[in-house]
Amino acid sequence: MKKIISVVGARPNFMKAAPLMRAFSPYADRVKNILVHTGQHYDAAMSQVFFDDLGLPIPDIFLGVGSGTHAEQTARIMVEFEKICAAESPDLIIVFGDVNSTLACSIVAAKGCIPLAHVEAGLRSFDRTMPEEVNRIVTDTLSSFLFVTEQSGIDNLIREGVPKDKMFLLGNTMIDTLLRLLPKAQDSDFLERYSLVPKKYCVVTLHRPSNVDTKEGLEGILGLFAILSRKTSIIFPIHPRTKKMLSSYGLDYRVREIPNLFLIEPLGYLDFLRAMESSVFVLTDSGGIQEETTTLGIPCITMRNNTERPITVEVGTNVLAGSDVNHVLTACEKTMSGDSKKGNIPAMWDGHAAERIVQVLMAKLYSKE
Repeated sequence: MKKIISVVGARPNFMKAAPLMRAFSPYADRVKNILVHTGQHYDAAMSQVFFDDLGLPIPDIFLGVGSGTHAEQTARIMVEFEKICAAESPDLIIVFGDVNSTLACSIVAAKGCIPLAHVEAGLRSFDRTMPEEVNRIVTDTLSSFLFVTEQSGIDNLIREGVPKDKMFLLGNTMIDTLLRLLPKAQDSDFLERYSLVPKKYCVVTLHRPSNVDTKEGLEGILGLFAILSRKTSIIFPIHPRTKKMLSSYGLDYRVREIPNLFLIEPLGYLDFLRAMESSVFVLTDSGGIQEETTTLGIPCITMRNNTERPITVEVGTNVLAGSDVNHVLTACEKTMSGDSKKGNIPAMWDGHAAERIVQVLMAKLYSKE
């Protein structure tokens, strides 16, 4: 019996981990898979509802680290996760994506000489001012198994000198989750609850410091909303960080002045998927949403100067509009006029990535027996 610890800590991790947990189920007599939730996303709106929607098992271990600076959060996770590794002596640790939990547990694994698998490896924005970029680079450097979602990831790892036998281009487990749950999401009553008509609204998610951490940046975004709201309704499930910054800069009154702008609490996975797949476009600064919209065939306008997921621009529906609100507005208006990218679904984003990953890991775990 081999023992694996799978680590999740924030919403994007949950969508990537759920298919892998299911794919390991047929091997229950050979693998004990322990699910550790660090508690990086610690409130019910950002965490528990996702476990419910995705059908993830209750975590075997919950660390409950909560919020803090990057250093504080990473340090607390490392201290607590080291205790788990000492108690469990795992044969493998699996981490997902690029959040602080990913980095912290990767360092613990490396210092404990425990093999490490990184799901969603090799992605690069080439912008080290983004904490996620640092997390990605360090995690990939420490990993024994690098599971890659798109060709750019392989190219990046080769350029960084990673041995090719560590890399596996097997698809995207987050898309496994999307394809499995899309029929269920289409039964959601989200549109009825908010009296929305398909293709008559857009969805917005903005939370990155480069967009929301300054008063000037938020004022620009609200000005963008004021113009867009004349032509479409705006559904904005607001991230706690963004909500906090709006209040701290005294901009709540501006929100109330914009017609057809609906600031709502973070949505569960099924409701959010329903919201996206019926929207006219999605405006975001999230990485994962760029992939989800490409798979759904929904136009995506990314309010960033770079993306670590270039395939969504090269093949998919994503437009990298930059951080200037005037450029973003131009991209939004072009899309609403019907001039939007159609795009295609990238290779191997077929709903079976987790099965391929588990096949590789089982072969590797038992290769010496």
